[in-house]
Amino acid sequence: MFREGSLQRRGCGWHLVVEGPVQTKCKGAQMNRGLRFVVALVVGMAAPIMAAGCEKHKEAQPTTVPGPATKPAPPTPIDVKKEEVGGPTWDPEWDKIVELALPPAMLSGQVPHDVRRFCPEFYGMAEADKRAFWAYFFQALAGAEAGLEPTVQAKHAQPEMAVKDEVTGHQSRTSGLLQLTYGDQKRYGCDFDWDHDKTLKIDDPDRTILQPKNNLECGVKILDRQLIEKRKPLLWASGYWSTLHPGTLSYRVFAKQMTNVPAACRVESGRKVASR
Repeated sequence: MFREGSLQRRGCGWHLVVEGPVQTKCKGAQMNRGLRFVVALVVGMAAPIMAAGCEKHKEAQPTTVPGPATKPAPPTPIDVKKEEVGGPTWDPEWDKIVELALPPAMLSGQVPHDVRRFCPEFYGMAEADKRAFWAYFFQALAGAEAGLEPTVQAKHAQPEMAVKDEVTGHQSRTSGLLQLTYGDQKRYGCDFDWDHDKTLKIDDPDRTILQPKNNLECGVKILDRQLIEKRKPLLWASGYWSTLHPGTLSYRVFAKQMTNVPAACRVESGRKVASR
């Protein structure tokens, strides 16, 4: 006995769909055996092909890798003040730039202990809170260095700054939120392009060194070199930024911006962070 059938695809497999009148003669039994053989042969040949197709289909599915957890940083005093008077303020998107640029070591116990001057609970905090602290730190640094203005340029009279920039060939000029130089491209691998920038006006926001993302990511690289590679303290007299040299006037300007660190940093509510 047999029924006529057809081989149909369902999902990633083949199924035999049988329909038609029932045959009861002996000759039908022989045909039934022949049909089973043909169906088995076809299914056997189709299965590897369909399996390969299904595997390709699975491989083609996009995979989403979740990024690290981030938190917005609170505003620094200068950010609050500038918002009141209508001046340039810190863009919350810049928090994300800093937080996503942080290497794992800057979220670990390798960070020098003087970080507790500003964030007493740093070593016991969740990673998202540590990222928010560093975002706040760079906001405070940008406030002290450039007044939160991305296109600020400065020349310095100090002998250590009155040197030729090894990339531009001109006297060093500091630029952007963190007041960096084109020489940092060679020293720290920063994403600055002098060949592109030299064709633009000095305060053109399209200059690569003035773009907040490039400037802030470079700043993270510089601080990572100091803290992790060189194993120097956060507040170091020979550090890159004079605003982080203890005992100086510019340091006191920076320290005033560090008085509203994320709540997770504080040991207890209302405790003041050292500003000396």
